[in-house]
Amino acid sequence: MKNWKKVLGLATAGLLTAGLAACGSSESSDDKKSDGGDTTLLMYQVGDKPENYDQLMEIANKRIKDKIGVTIDLQYIGWGDWDQKMPTIINSGEVYDIAFSSQYVANAQKGAFADLTDLSQEYAKEYMDELPEMYKKGNMVDGKLYAIPVYGNAWGQQVLTFNDQYVKKYNLDISKVDGSYESATEVLKQFHEKEPNIAAFAIGQSFKASGNFDYPLGKDYPFAVKLDETGTPKIINQYQDKEHQKTLKTLHEWYEAGLIPTDAATSSTSYPLEGNTWLMREETQGPMDYGDTILTNAANQPLTSRPLTPQLKTTSQAQMANFVVSNTSKNKEKSVEFLNLLNTDPELLNGLVWGVEGEAWEKVGDDRLKVLDGYKPNTHMSAWNTGNNMILYTQESITDEMIKERDKSIEEAKESPILGFNFKTDKVKTELSNIANVMNRYASNLNTGSVDPDETLPKLNADLEKAGWSKVQTEMQTQLDEFISTSK
Repeated sequence: MKNWKKVLGLATAGLLTAGLAACGSSESSDDKKSDGGDTTLLMYQVGDKPENYDQLMEIANKRIKDKIGVTIDLQYIGWGDWDQKMPTIINSGEVYDIAFSSQYVANAQKGAFADLTDLSQEYAKEYMDELPEMYKKGNMVDGKLYAIPVYGNAWGQQVLTFNDQYVKKYNLDISKVDGSYESATEVLKQFHEKEPNIAAFAIGQSFKASGNFDYPLGKDYPFAVKLDETGTPKIINQYQDKEHQKTLKTLHEWYEAGLIPTDAATSSTSYPLEGNTWLMREETQGPMDYGDTILTNAANQPLTSRPLTPQLKTTSQAQMANFVVSNTSKNKEKSVEFLNLLNTDPELLNGLVWGVEGEAWEKVGDDRLKVLDGYKPNTHMSAWNTGNNMILYTQESITDEMIKERDKSIEEAKESPILGFNFKTDKVKTELSNIANVMNRYASNLNTGSVDPDETLPKLNADLEKAGWSKVQTEMQTQLDEFISTSK
């Protein structure tokens, strides 16, 4: 998921996302007082710090101070340091106010984050009333809410994305690519005959084949729920599922035919969106991408995507970009009040996400804007992890019809049968560690098609059983059954 987040960050260069953030602070929010004695909230964000950070925050803090009487000290921690630094900040008991959530469920369960169930209704009611129910349901932990989520891509969908320059050059018919990897076989073969030295399907060692599943622990683990099954959701091993095994066989056939890079299982090679080193890749899209608009802008060249999985509202989508308030904060009410302002004040949010008005953009209507020459990468913040995408101004290229389709898709997208389910791992930590070790030995080779699944899958599944898969499945199913029964 992190890779997808990084791609989404890149997509900002063309439409409504951008730089992220970097570096931390050891000062506590207790120490953060302006010269006038006013409260300054210490807030941690993930990603790369905008180059014009001081200018952005000077403008933003003036409005925040005018509206709610506080200012924000926004500290950035880069992606490369986030997984180490933010847990250290949390575990040390450092006093801070707000943060982009790290290990949301686990830290909420151990009391690191403030319970916002009531606070959100008192100090962020305007925003919470606007949020789709899936965000609230997907972020409940043991019946309580510990986050103010960003309203962004309320559903996610895996797509197969094609490089239009090659589609047109070789007159490839991608219209029949729909709902399966296998449906793309002929297109990939035709391209490979023309361009044998360019990756037909650009994947590497982190690739995990998608399917009609939701994954309680993510795709790295062999636990899944089939979305087209009726009755009570059942936890299965997707690597034992006949349809998924068929997918792995297709990938192996592609590998044998040279349609997948020969070093895919060990390669960390990137295939830039803007490059000409690939024909097809797998991407994640949501309603705020307006079809291929975001990807095309990020690539600076036309791209066309075909659906691979259904549009689905999941727990992972609901928790994609959460802001939490630390239990160490002395300013919990003001922190929630600020998060409400950030997500309901168009002037504040657009100034952060699009950059400085008059330099990077100008309004051309009530909710439309025109990008100016001053709109550059790393001079604004990202949309996906800053604030409510529904109040962001859109470029003139986004039509009213596209916006209507966006809203319709959010309303009609399928909801996962396990939306809101968060597995408590306490009783099976050893087994999960053993299972992770097994998957590290097999997953890359299987998912990149580098090995024959008929030979490898029996070995994988036998080793998973030895590692304790059945014990974890039993515990997970028990918790899921309880979750389903109490959710009715």
